[in-house]
Amino acid sequence: MDSFDKDPGELNPEQVANYLRVHPDFFLKRPDLLVDIEVAHPTGGAVSLLERQVSILRERNMDMRHRLNNLLDSARTNDRLFEQTKALVLHLLEATTLDQIVDIFVNSLQQDFQIDFAAMVLIGNPNAHRNVRARVVSLEDARAQIDSLLRSSKAVCGVLRPEEVKFLFPDHNRQIGSAAVVPLSYGNPLGVLAIASSDANYFRSSMGTLFLGYIAEVLNRLLPKHIKQGF
Repeated sequence: MDSFDKDPGELNPEQVANYLRVHPDFFLKRPDLLVDIEVAHPTGGAVSLLERQVSILRERNMDMRHRLNNLLDSARTNDRLFEQTKALVLHLLEATTLDQIVDIFVNSLQQDFQIDFAAMVLIGNPNAHRNVRARVVSLEDARAQIDSLLRSSKAVCGVLRPEEVKFLFPDHNRQIGSAAVVPLSYGNPLGVLAIASSDANYFRSSMGTLFLGYIAEVLNRLLPKHIKQGF
């Protein structure tokens, strides 16, 4: 026997709810009930069940449109980043000197990606690179100042230690709020890529660094032939 055939006095809310779940077309056969049933509205007062259903559907539709717009915004952002990264990689591949590589990286990050500060610190023989503008330091100096960043297997994002900021951005260390640092390595440590913002909350540990990591992988293949390691 259907539980709804019992004496109405014996029914409880759960039984009614179960019956409506089993018979979703119940109100289709009794549309007049939709107008008679009233439910509380968050803003106060009462509205018919039909009006409440329409309101819920409208809210859900707005929520879905909001989510869709967010997905579209993310897609457009990723598409723009991909095109900018592709252009940067192609320019890097065309570079013939160490200075050109560094200049292309820094200029692209600041002009195309709108990054406040960008730097590339390379590890090699400083004496062998006196006639280049690229910043080349010894492995000992790098380990003394940014050892944890060199040893990291992935990008480090957030607020850096004062000595790390000063080492990576000696001309702008007082303006740096947060940064993202990616180690460069291809068999041996090659250095680090660093980008920074004056906003302390701009680079966070939870943010993605896929494109910066990709650029680092490209540089890992290009830099070894330009950096002299021996003393």
